[in-house]
Amino acid sequence: MENQTQIICSELFQKHRKVEVALYPALLTWKEIEKSRKRSSGASEAEQGHDIKVCEIVAIHKAEDEAETQTRKHPKRIKQHSQQYPYAFTVAYVRRTQQHLWRCSDVTFHCADQQICDQWIQVTNEQLSLLTNRPKNLLVYINPYGGKRRGKHIYEQKVAPVFRRAGIFTDVIVTERANHARDHLKTEANLDDYDGVVCVGGDGMFSEILHGLVTRIQADHNVDQNQPDAELVPCPLRIGIIPAGSTDCICFATVGTNDPVTSALHIIVGDSQPMDVCSVHHNDVFLKYSVSLLGYGFYGDVLTDSERNRWLGPARYDLSGFKTFLCHNHYEGTVSFLPAEDNVGHPRDKLQCRSGCRICQHKHSSKDEHNEVSEEKEKPAEDGEGDWSVIHGKFIAINSASMSCACPRSPKGLSPSAHLADGTTDLILVRKCSRLDFFKHLLRHTNNDDQFDHWFVDVHRVRKFRFQPWHHELVPLEDQSEHPEKPDLSPTSSLQETCDYSTAESSWNCDGEILHHAAIQVSVQCGLIRLFARGIEEQQDAEGAV
Repeated sequence: MENQTQIICSELFQKHRKVEVALYPALLTWKEIEKSRKRSSGASEAEQGHDIKVCEIVAIHKAEDEAETQTRKHPKRIKQHSQQYPYAFTVAYVRRTQQHLWRCSDVTFHCADQQICDQWIQVTNEQLSLLTNRPKNLLVYINPYGGKRRGKHIYEQKVAPVFRRAGIFTDVIVTERANHARDHLKTEANLDDYDGVVCVGGDGMFSEILHGLVTRIQADHNVDQNQPDAELVPCPLRIGIIPAGSTDCICFATVGTNDPVTSALHIIVGDSQPMDVCSVHHNDVFLKYSVSLLGYGFYGDVLTDSERNRWLGPARYDLSGFKTFLCHNHYEGTVSFLPAEDNVGHPRDKLQCRSGCRICQHKHSSKDEHNEVSEEKEKPAEDGEGDWSVIHGKFIAINSASMSCACPRSPKGLSPSAHLADGTTDLILVRKCSRLDFFKHLLRHTNNDDQFDHWFVDVHRVRKFRFQPWHHELVPLEDQSEHPEKPDLSPTSSLQETCDYSTAESSWNCDGEILHHAAIQVSVQCGLIRLFARGIEEQQDAEGAV
């Protein structure tokens, strides 16, 4: 703080201790200057001093009612003190607890002079007003049906009071049908009135907001989303996620916890985290955007089966996962991809994406440079972007992870070293293998072992990829002897009596929604959107209460 100019400094009282309180452009600090009683050897927490980052102050206000409340609780101890120092102000600020949880805590300072009290409130608010990244007006969409149907309750009881305390104005819309929020953003919402859009719900609700906002921005700038190579216009409004769904993968991977209050505080302090978005096309027709998982084969089959059992609630994913694992289907096709340059790392380099990630902040060159690739290479005539790698084979799963996809059940996620905003996605190819081998691969998602360390798993960091299933005419078993040149390419399983082999294709799981087109083209749009988040912070010791 030696090179920071002190804005204001006063001797005040906090918890009956005389403290020196100072405000700097970036910090609010206080430390005890007079011992109120004898202490044993060793400095106490109060003597060591405290500091709060100005950017993490939620609000400052008068504390007129606090003295009365404290007097009722401790009349003898407080009465004399409150009479001598009747004026007080309270600073609400972010306090870290554990496992990336944030809480709104208070510290109150007392003084004998009303003018000093007012001056502190005025000067501190002036400093907060300089933080132009903080939102003042938000458009909030609440999904009342997602998860355990607690979205409205979570917002009203846990989030709205904190927003009000921070002086944020909100327009709240409770959605009444699927895609209500998407359609409202695309056609009706006056985006100029807001500093951000907040969704209260799960990953499905976030997908609605994403599609509505991105589509609206492209339409406003006359960008054709059906062009796979179109350069999309980044969204100027940030998106906030208040987790209230059955799955909150995106919130967990960008904040580190699925806690509504923590997410609300990230919104209040105006955090900004850029995030890549994958655009998915079929035959030059736009299908969907994805920010987390694109999964063909295993994860596509799990989602397809779970949709038939929605009445089971979140338990349907466990049941469908078990059934799909037993079926052990595999699918044939061709994967082609454009590898990323060397300077964005590799999916197995163990460099996790964290707040202030240097890889995500790196300015990517337009020239493609990448490590040697053992697969067949081709350079499509229509692309002048570099060498494409092509892999033909039989796959149990083809996954594209644009973030770690971490969640409470899988703390590492599908790709632990995937990055939020490096312009790439991690393409994970799980080739045909035994059921036991595939189980070992799945099991490693829940422990600290490297899930890519198997002979049947390939992983590549890519900027674009395509998948083309192999189409074959399905020949009845009794007629196969007449067509020896046509192999049986339907999904195979040792439990054939329990599985349906009516099709040789799977579906794509796109952030929890089904895409029925198997042949797709995927391009990564670097930093297309921004969240009210800062990425997962490096784990720190929890701070004690002030």
